[in-house]
Amino acid sequence: MFTILANAFKVPDIRRKMLFVLYAMALYAAGAHIPVPGINNDALEGLIGQGTLFGMMDLFVGGSLRRFSLFALGVNPYINASIIMQLLAVVLPKIKELQKEGETGRKVIQQWTRYLTVGLAFFQAIGMYTMLHGSGGILQHDTWPFRVLVICSLVGGTLFLMWLGEEITKKGVGNGVSLIIFFGIIGSLPTQAYQTFKLATWNDNKAGLVALFLISVATIAFIIFVHLGQRKIPVQYPKRIVGRKYYSGQTTYLPLKVNTAGVIPIIFAISMLMFPATIATYVPYDAVKKAFANFTNDQSILYNVMYFVLVFLFTFFYTAVVFDPKEVAEQMKKRGGFILGYRPGDPTRRYLERIMVRITFMGAIFLGLIAVLPSLVVYITKLSSFGLGGTSILIVVGVALDTVNQIEAQLLMRHYEGF
Repeated sequence: MFTILANAFKVPDIRRKMLFVLYAMALYAAGAHIPVPGINNDALEGLIGQGTLFGMMDLFVGGSLRRFSLFALGVNPYINASIIMQLLAVVLPKIKELQKEGETGRKVIQQWTRYLTVGLAFFQAIGMYTMLHGSGGILQHDTWPFRVLVICSLVGGTLFLMWLGEEITKKGVGNGVSLIIFFGIIGSLPTQAYQTFKLATWNDNKAGLVALFLISVATIAFIIFVHLGQRKIPVQYPKRIVGRKYYSGQTTYLPLKVNTAGVIPIIFAISMLMFPATIATYVPYDAVKKAFANFTNDQSILYNVMYFVLVFLFTFFYTAVVFDPKEVAEQMKKRGGFILGYRPGDPTRRYLERIMVRITFMGAIFLGLIAVLPSLVVYITKLSSFGLGGTSILIVVGVALDTVNQIEAQLLMRHYEGF
């Protein structure tokens, strides 16, 4: 990996892209420390430390919620908007057709995603303000100008991050939104590690600290193993003549990843768990609010069971969205390809569906365990301060590997050797 980065800096074009990413992340770090005025951060810190969904939200924004900065919402509205657009493509033929139109269709879908992001950002900002208002002692004012200031500050921060992520994708290396989440998590690690060490020292829990370290190392190794795991389906292409060109027969592979869905099912499950709590803030009954507050306690058994089940189901659902065996079988048939032992068309489709169900089942179990890992770690180590859970490790490892692969691909285009 370090050899790839060293070689990349020798190429002016790639070096310029990598420096642009660093400049953008410096801008993100500066904005993450600009607080929204009128917030009692000590009271907010206590609320996040109680084990509510605010702690999970704070994970994806790299501690910006804890500081209640301009980027407190992070890129969550944009991620949710992107997921919704992908899901709508399944039920709306117009969006499906736009996806097949190439660059032109992609730009239209991207523009619709931006509009949806604005709406979701306002909805989440209003919901967050309402939840903070109901918690008591966090908001120092409660006037209409103050409400407008807080809500518009949060929405403006999200829209700026959306623009910054698109600029990184366009002018830098890697996926911009993923890198923003990546640097947010990495940036909060020193503070969390120090707090965990201080807590373990205060409680004389050195065994828990050692156990936490071993669990973290084992989790990273396991995530890398699963992330790189794939089933290679051999595909045979016969000899063919197109016009005056002759193409000889060849054997290639159709790679099916164990974790095809990535971290999306976890993000979507969190959104589903947060949605009822957000709606409850608009209900003028304290009993309802208290019930949802108890439900969203990430140390409760009910919460973790629901979390695991939602991640498991969404893994199957999202895998079916991004990988369509029928479409793959049709494309393979059009190009003359076939899987040995299976006829092109419907038999190939059924075979791919059967293989994907088996692979996705293991991937769903993996993601479900990663999702509830923080609660298991707290139970084993008795340390609740460290925020690097399975979800954050999955994001960090996945983004790091994907970014390095993109850099290596650009190096190979310029005849540099990577690994």
